[in-house]
Amino acid sequence: MTRVATTLPKPKLLYLVSEDWYFVSHRLPLAVAALKAGFDVVVVTRVDKAGDAIRAAGVRLIPIPFNRSGLNPFEALKTLATLRALYRSEAPDIVHHVAMTPVIYGSIAAAMAGGRSQVNALMGLGYVFTSTDLKARLLRAPVAALLRLTLRARRTRVIVQNSDDFKLLEHSGFARSQDLRLIRGSGVDPRQFAEGDALGSGTPTVVLPARMLRDKGVLEFVEAARLLKAKGVAARFVLCGAPDPLNPASLSEDELRTYASEGIVEYWGWQKDMSLVWKTAQVVCLPSYREGLPKVLLEAAACSLPLVATDVPGCREIVRPGINGWLVPRGDGRALAAALEEAVTRPDLRVQYGRAGRSIVEQDMSLQRVVDETLAVYSELLGENRTHTIRG
Repeated sequence: MTRVATTLPKPKLLYLVSEDWYFVSHRLPLAVAALKAGFDVVVVTRVDKAGDAIRAAGVRLIPIPFNRSGLNPFEALKTLATLRALYRSEAPDIVHHVAMTPVIYGSIAAAMAGGRSQVNALMGLGYVFTSTDLKARLLRAPVAALLRLTLRARRTRVIVQNSDDFKLLEHSGFARSQDLRLIRGSGVDPRQFAEGDALGSGTPTVVLPARMLRDKGVLEFVEAARLLKAKGVAARFVLCGAPDPLNPASLSEDELRTYASEGIVEYWGWQKDMSLVWKTAQVVCLPSYREGLPKVLLEAAACSLPLVATDVPGCREIVRPGINGWLVPRGDGRALAAALEEAVTRPDLRVQYGRAGRSIVEQDMSLQRVVDETLAVYSELLGENRTHTIRG
């Protein structure tokens, strides 16, 4: 593992993330690895229910109010002022902004604070670039302009999770080619995931594990379940996750419970222990509109479960048709139903695809690989600063 030389003061690494729970689920292992490598690590985020987990890991936590869906210009200016003051007082050597809103706010604040070395990590292009509703279309041009401004700042590295986003940012001029880095997902440790039961002994269970958003393909999943049940295909279809009221694409609890009451799907809501879900599932489905590289698919693959997803950026990074799962066109409930029918009626393919998926994660998308590649990006930036040295 890359380590910071002890002859100089510890370089400070500051993470800006909109939600504490997201930091714990997707970035905490990286922060712990950075601590072990010799960094002074700080995380700035809205604290809801995961603050204790961050502190217990030895990471210093600075709570701030952060509305990732807010469009109020006065609130935006207040957030920028807060971040500018914080960046000046903390004086981090590197700021690592995670996801679209922190990237935009954090980059502007870093410039206002006198410039900082930045890692801008885009976890996919999100609601503004995936939704077709009026609000998203109105926001697209100004957000694109802000991205061009922030991603091309000096001493910046831009991390994307899939090759489609890499090509898009490069060819569109959002970021300079030399500043782009492809690091596939947040990674998982396959040793922490027991092999699931892709074969199953009873009625196959198909799980969609995600926030309950329209752009996660929830409505297409419900449509596919309705079609297959009408056809007499024996399977359980499960929605596993909670609505996200801060996201404009969120479904409501009432809508989800209505689907469940009709007997089309089961609605399990948010689950604290996903290992129990993986033990129950025979097929994992994510018909999303666009992703970075969904961690739920990495976890499911690590559990040797077959995957059904849409043929979109992020999903096709991990799902390889005929090898570890099925890909279908985005927004096509009938095509999704056809793929799910084959998945639930072909236990032999489920087992074959599940084993191949775990091998893909072990070879290309492990947590250790993601950590090593990200620490290497930090080393590049410290080298450009010339104020700290790195030792192997």
